[in-house]
Amino acid sequence: MRIEHAAVYVQDLEKTREFFCRYFEATAGVQYHNRTTDFRSYFLSFTDGARLEIMTRPEVKTEQPNPYRTGYAHLAFSVGSAAAVDELTERLKNDGYTVSSGPRTTGDGYYESCVVAVENLLVEITV
Repeated sequence: MRIEHAAVYVQDLEKTREFFCRYFEATAGVQYHNRTTDFRSYFLSFTDGARLEIMTRPEVKTEQPNPYRTGYAHLAFSVGSAAAVDELTERLKNDGYTVSSGPRTTGDGYYESCVVAVENLLVEITV
């Protein structure tokens, strides 16, 4: 058994699609649009086969971000090496995203950073 995909609601579907395609090499499928509800979504596919569905509809509201709430916590991307973690973290920082932690080696031995990405989504970048 495997997780088929994860999904997240966002307000700016195109900006979120561009973020994951630009920084994490996602490939976006064709946009789905339900004209009755105005629900729209893209499936984003990553090189290892993982998929993320990004979705929006008019009722989507932005909540005050709290990284310690129940529900979605973060998405983690393995980039292959500590140098790649450092490079992508620096690139995101230079492009205006907030680095909330790292790069660092955690107490359980992971080398990672965490970035507050588009739509206040937390993205972990790890080896």
